[in-house]
Amino acid sequence: MKRRAVLAGLALIAGASAAMADDQAFLAAARDNDAAALTRLLAAGQAVDASDSGGRTALLVATHANALEAARVLIEAGADVNAKDDIQDTPYLYAGAEGRTEILKLLLAAGAKLTDTNRFGGTALIPAAEKGHPENVRLLLAAGVDPNHVNGLGWTALLEAVILTDGGPTYQEIVADLIKGGADVNLADGDGVTPLAHARARGYAEIARLVEAAGAR
Repeated sequence: MKRRAVLAGLALIAGASAAMADDQAFLAAARDNDAAALTRLLAAGQAVDASDSGGRTALLVATHANALEAARVLIEAGADVNAKDDIQDTPYLYAGAEGRTEILKLLLAAGAKLTDTNRFGGTALIPAAEKGHPENVRLLLAAGVDPNHVNGLGWTALLEAVILTDGGPTYQEIVADLIKGGADVNLADGDGVTPLAHARARGYAEIARLVEAAGAR
């Protein structure tokens, strides 16, 4: 009886080790954009939302690596586009924030949760604006992300596009797109400072002009 229990325990350990090895191979294939390996592993029964020690699913790993074909395979296999990792990122939130534009298009088509927020309380639109990804800004606005969502810092996408940037041509384009998308140019930060006041304080003349033309006070 004791021998059988030991053997059963060893079998469980061996099975768990094999499953872990399969997960590692799956995650590596996602990172390396190896669509063929992903397809083969999925056909063999691999769980599509297997994750690493940081809670990053294979789809989030692929998104980090900008591995478009891997992401496509995983999404088509039913990967959760809104699965959170240990720091509250999802494939959708990360793609929006980090300029993974082609992957973002796939994630939006697959049902990304537009109201989801990151660890700072911001939607995907806010870091997309702050990090200088105008195409992502346009995609997210067109998809219906609220341009006036306020994050945990008290900032909107428009405020971040002024406060945390160099005010150059890319950010002028983003500010113009946010205004077209319905951004409230008079929505102030938590201290009552408006986008116009921030732009003037930083010497961002073109951004100041854009928000003034849209009715900023």
